[in-house]
Amino acid sequence: MTASNDTDRVIMHADMDAFYASVEQRDHPELRGRPVAVGGSGSRGVVAAASYEARQFGVRSAMPSVEARRRCPDLVFVRGNMALYKKESARIFKIFRDFSPVVERVSLDEAFIDLTGSARLMGPPQKVGEALRSRIRKVLSLPVSVGIAPVKMVAKIASAGAKPDGLLEVRAGEVEGFLKPLPVSRLWGVGPVAKEKLEALGFETIGDVAKADDGTLRDLLGEWGIEIARLARGDDVREVEPYREAVSYSEEHTFSKDISDYRELEPLIREHAESVARRLRHDQVRAHTVVLKFKSARRTGPGVRGYPVFTRRVTLPQPTDDGHEIAKQATELLYRSGPKEAIRLLGVGCTGLTAESVDQLPLFGAEQKAKRETLNQTLDEITRRYGRKAIGELPRTTREQVGLSMQIKRGDDPEE
Repeated sequence: MTASNDTDRVIMHADMDAFYASVEQRDHPELRGRPVAVGGSGSRGVVAAASYEARQFGVRSAMPSVEARRRCPDLVFVRGNMALYKKESARIFKIFRDFSPVVERVSLDEAFIDLTGSARLMGPPQKVGEALRSRIRKVLSLPVSVGIAPVKMVAKIASAGAKPDGLLEVRAGEVEGFLKPLPVSRLWGVGPVAKEKLEALGFETIGDVAKADDGTLRDLLGEWGIEIARLARGDDVREVEPYREAVSYSEEHTFSKDISDYRELEPLIREHAESVARRLRHDQVRAHTVVLKFKSARRTGPGVRGYPVFTRRVTLPQPTDDGHEIAKQATELLYRSGPKEAIRLLGVGCTGLTAESVDQLPLFGAEQKAKRETLNQTLDEITRRYGRKAIGELPRTTREQVGLSMQIKRGDDPEE
């Protein structure tokens, strides 16, 4: 029950340690050794990253800031600087690609790196991993943890086990023993609900799932049971994918205070629409469908999913990459079928993507469309040269966000 046909594969998972918080502590010596949380400190704030000093008190990412403050009264909140984190991320990934051309970006601060066949050129995997960690420490003065294994899932689990600032290698013959005692929640695809279901059926560890026969698993859990059993046995055939095609582009925003006035939402729609459009143009794609997303401020259930989420969408006669058009359609959706009560989140997105150019101009408005394209090209060039602030932003009080995200957005330039 070991990984099949994986003895020659070598996959490294590199994960920066408390990335946002580590950058802040590096750049601000007065924060070193202190419990630090990056994120919103208000009543709706969320912790985006917590230093290891804060984690000793049970503070974790995605935790409400109120709870984090309760657990650690001396916690220092830092609002965060996403532009800085993106630039540091770009430097990190440049180093990753010096070690392998096959790098799968997972988020701003983590990646899978395929080292298969690199031993002859660079030496044993553990030596390569230590060289990567040393390079990042020397160039960026930041800690990174590395996991090495023949399959992706095990490499990711190993990097978590190496934290903070360490390296753990699981060789092909060690996969079964490594996975066996771990809780079932460590399996990919097993969230809190699935964990409870598996434990209720007597599967508490990964080893319990691995040793069960497929017939029993199929009877109890259907085909999903067979899939997680393969992972439990270390049989993960997924390759490191350096590029994945985007199916949608979106921007969303959780407010520090509920908003019910449509007039307050309009400038946010315009800002989101322009951001989405800029990313579409960056990737040279257009969208057939515009989506408006909003989350009710009225709680209907427990936990973070207790606020209902609604989407409204419209399909366009011609695909677009123009922020003005996207904002126009999203605003019309807002007034036509938007929320009837206060909301806590607003998003604008585009889907139905196409890379085909639109050669057929409308009979009416061709001149205006050409002017919009020229304007967009000019704005894109200004943004590339001088950053987004060069074309103006909404007032911070209007656009205040409750937290930061590690998500990598397709078409987003990390150098901006």
